[in-house]
Formats: sequence, C-alpha cells, structure tokens
Amino acid sequence: MSKILIVEDEPIIRTALRRLLERNKYEVSEAPSVKEATGKFTLADFDLIISDLRLPGAPGTDLIKLADSVPVLIMTSYASLRSAVDSMRMGAVDYIAKPFDHEEMVTAVKRVIGKANAANLQKHSSTTASHAIAGMIGASDVMHDLYNRIHKVAPTKATVLVRGETGTGKELVARALHEESPRREKTMISVNCAAIPETLIESELFGHEKGAFTGAASTREGLVAAADGSTLFLDEIGELPLEAQARLLRVLQEGEVRPIGSVESHKVDVRLVAATHRDLRKLAQEGKFREDLYFRINVVQLELPPLRDRGKDIITLAEALLARYCQEMEKPNLKLSPEAVQAITTYTWPGNVRELENAMQRAVILCEDTQEISHELLDIDLDLVRFEEDDEDDTRSSPERIQPRGKAPQDPNEDLSLEDYFQRFVLEHQDTMSETELARKLGVSRKCLWERRQRFGIPRNKAAGAK
Repeated sequence: MSKILIVEDEPIIRTALRRLLERNKYEVSEAPSVKEATGKFTLADFDLIISDLRLPGAPGTDLIKLADSVPVLIMTSYASLRSAVDSMRMGAVDYIAKPFDHEEMVTAVKRVIGKANAANLQKHSSTTASHAIAGMIGASDVMHDLYNRIHKVAPTKATVLVRGETGTGKELVARALHEESPRREKTMISVNCAAIPETLIESELFGHEKGAFTGAASTREGLVAAADGSTLFLDEIGELPLEAQARLLRVLQEGEVRPIGSVESHKVDVRLVAATHRDLRKLAQEGKFREDLYFRINVVQLELPPLRDRGKDIITLAEALLARYCQEMEKPNLKLSPEAVQAITTYTWPGNVRELENAMQRAVILCEDTQEISHELLDIDLDLVRFEEDDEDDTRSSPERIQPRGKAPQDPNEDLSLEDYFQRFVLEHQDTMSETELARKLGVSRKCLWERRQRFGIPRNKAAGAK
C-alpha cells in the first residue's frame, strides 16, 4: 500500500483529502506545517507528499529539497499561476489548483505514484545506463525508455521501424541509430518516400541503365547502392508504391539490387531504418502495403511518443528552442511568462515538436518585450487545450464538503461542495471578470470553464465576454 503525507494547515481540507485518499486504498499521514512534518515523520518513508503552497512558518516548496527523491505535489489556492510555475521549476512533480475536483486529485496521485514506481523499478532492474541522445532533448520516462532501446539496437544490423506522429523527430532517431552503429564512418542516406513522384521513386532508389526508359540518357546509381556499407533511412515508407516495395523486399532478403533495365544484380550491404506515421499492419490487411515486406522491416520497432505525452519535456524543449532562436536572431535572453508556460503545457500540440519549434520561432520574431514571451505570441488555439476531467461522470455521490480559502460564504456555518463553490464563484464574479480572468482565478483553462458552464447550465455573460 502506497504511503502519502498530507501537509495542509486547514483541518477541514486536510481531513477531507485524507478520507478521499483512504477510500482509494492509500495509507495517509498528515501534518499542519513543514516543521511538524519533518519533526514527526521521516519524509523518505513516503511514496508521495501532497503539500499546500502557503503554510505557517515555511512554504510547502521547502519540502521539495527536504524530501530528496520523494515526489512532492503542490496545491495552490485559486491557482496562483506564477507560484505554481515557480514550484515546478523548483522540482515539484506537479501542481493542482484549489478548489480541486476529487476525480482530478485521485487521477493526479495515481499518475505520480505510478511514474515514481516505474522509475524505481527501472533503476534497480536495469544495468544499462540511460543517457540522452545527441540532438534529442527530454528526460521523461518514455524518452529514457526510447534512449535505452536505441543504445541496445544501434550496434546491431537489425532493421528498425520507427513509428510516431508527424513532427515527433523520427529522423533524429534514425540518425542516432546510425551514429551509434559501426557504420557511422559513412554518410547515412535519407529518402522521403512521400516527396518523390511515384513514376521516379524506383529509379531514385534502385538506379537505372542508359536507355531503360524514355529520358534515361545515362546510367545512374540508385540511393540503395549509394548506401552500401551504411544506413538507408526511408521516411514515410507507407507511401512507397507496391512495385518499389517488391524491389526493396529483394534487397532485404537477398542483399542485392538490380537497376531498372539491367540483367545483373549487385550485392549491397545496407542497414535499413524505416519510419512512418501510418499503421502498416492495417495497410497490409487492406492490400495497400506488402505483408511480407511489413514483417521483414518490423524486426525492432521504436515508438516515438507525441509531445503531449512527454510531461515536463515540453517546457524543457520550449526553453531550449527559445534560447536557440534568441541567439540566432541576436535578441536578449527572453523568458516564458507564467501564462505562456500554462498554455504550452496544456496545449495538445497536434504538430508535435515541429509545431512547437514554429511557435517559439514566431514568438521570438514578434516579441517586442525585452524580458518575457507572452502566451498571445504563441498563437495557440484554445479549442485544442487538453481537458482532463471526466465528462461522463457528471454526478458524484456524497462529495466531501470542503470550505475553500478566499471569500467566505454568506453563512459562516455553511460548507460548500466543490461544484457549489464553482457555481457561486462564477455567478458572483462574471459581471466584473472576463472569461480569462475567471478561468485563471479558478485554476482551470478557458476550455474547462466553458465545459463546466455547460454542465451546470450557467450561461456565459455577454458583457463579461466582451471584455
């Protein structure tokens, strides 16, 4: 059973959170301050520490260093955005805004403890050091797994299939495989199968003899032969025509290539790395990709995670790109505003790393401030902000009654549920606040605010929306 320490100075919130976690089979201890937490408990004994940001005596962020390797989840009242961002920079594993949803809290706890357990298991069971790949940025668990697999497969001759969404960096993986292989002394040959017309792809890959077809004025060596003794990277292999697939299959099976119009084959030693964003197995079942070629290239498969699933890597990447573009454009070292950090970490990034690169480059070009990049310069579509709440469970049985900090209810003896508090806050402040300000105070995105309005039947105030 996982052990959790709650450090919260408000007894009602502390008790309600303890009951919530105990119902979900966690062993829970509690303390009202950092001083009492460190004096009463050994922090290393816990799997997770949940602490309020503002505590009497010392802030909850002090626990981050004191807890060493134990993850610390920070709670912030009314989503004090700048404080939350600062907490993450100091090493907090995550932050959650109060008033928080019960489902949201349980999900966050499961995610944090699950990742910590997986990391510890990997640390004790693996004797291979996991170190980053040149040109690739990221320290998340999924990236460490990818690095380890690259280190294992790179020295071999095995054919590799790299899968991932567009813009995730599949060519970087191919280059890493080549650079860590015995073939590194020779140049890797890269081919984008989607960029070459279907009528020319066979000639480009396998070469042709003089007079083999109209326009073949001279003999030409193909890219497969050019990659002899090296690595051939075929990007978007799912776009390769069936006729070219048959020729490629022979290269893999027999280790030889026959140019178009030639009666002789030539031996080649080529290590193939293929990449695609498509489901090749499904294409094979539909007759759009040769099944025998699919099984031939699917020796080792490397899966690149989408940017939205890489956690803190998103900010690390954004800051690295920001520094690079500032240097390239000879601008002062800019920083991301707290609002920009929130936008970057909650956006779904359908274009992945490539889209992030474009956003950061655009922001640096357009930025007139000498210090910060605002979230407006990122030009992020709010409709694509992640919404992680449970849309299906609109009614929750027996919610804990929590009295949030901030404005007290009219009846001092009245305890508000989280849903009640949300409705009251919106109704009381929507005449004086814009949607952005409301969302910021509640610690949610504008998308989340809109969804909750729909759930509780609270129409948007047109006057406030115009602000």
